[in-house]
Amino acid sequence: MNCRLAICQTNPKLGVVADNLQSHHQWLDRCLEQKADFALFPELSLTGYILRDLTSDVALALDSPQVSELVARSKDISLAFGFVEHSLDHRFYNSFVFAEDGVIKHVHRKVHLPDYGIFEEGRYFAAGNNFTTFESKHGRFGFLICEDAWHLSSAWLHFLQGADALLVPVASPSRGIETDGEHLASQKSWHELCAAQAKFLQTWVVRCNRVGYEDGVLFDGESAINAPTGEVVAAAHHSEEDLVVYELTSSALKRARVETPLRRNAHANLVRRQLAIIANDPDLSGLIDDE
Repeated sequence: MNCRLAICQTNPKLGVVADNLQSHHQWLDRCLEQKADFALFPELSLTGYILRDLTSDVALALDSPQVSELVARSKDISLAFGFVEHSLDHRFYNSFVFAEDGVIKHVHRKVHLPDYGIFEEGRYFAAGNNFTTFESKHGRFGFLICEDAWHLSSAWLHFLQGADALLVPVASPSRGIETDGEHLASQKSWHELCAAQAKFLQTWVVRCNRVGYEDGVLFDGESAINAPTGEVVAAAHHSEEDLVVYELTSSALKRARVETPLRRNAHANLVRRQLAIIANDPDLSGLIDDE
């Protein structure tokens, strides 16, 4: 894994797909100028976040002209972007596409839909149902879209599948001004979460947030890359659009994993058996006596 990854910390226009599509092309041009191998955009980068009744209006099928236009750009640079997916059975998903060599290589549908505080995703989106790690020519990646990252089992499933990097596109609002530190409470929480995941799952963690205002809500940026040992090695501006390019290497992964072989000792089957007991699942009862 030797990948020059570009974080595109953008400010999407709410519900204006045509403008956001053009903006993606401009950002990709900048990434190519910086000789990046892979460009990562924020959550719902093609549509904006607080969509509410606009959700169905901006939804796109995987074979729509807008999606296909961006996928075609992956002949020059691998890329991942977010949008509202209109499925064949007419459900709407908060989805993320990874494209490479002119084709879609992977689609992740957000599993954990927040429906508390200012969040209303559970009202408008259907939930995805898997965390599947996938191969790229630049490494082995796993997606966690925003709230997905706050459920520890999500990242652990990618860890068991050997992810080289967790890609975490988010649309994270500024929250928690009552703090004594230099960061808002929401920013501090993200810093702590990503550092812990990187260190204990021994993987690169790449978080790409957005900036700007929507419906009075401020998105605070501060996208960052954590090394497999936990420390932040690259970070974007806290409130402005920014492009950050950093090289992810396999040597950093090797050092962390050789020093502390956590994946070797993960005991996934033990967890599987214990879950069968906790869930009182008769279909899995035979697992209890398995090795």
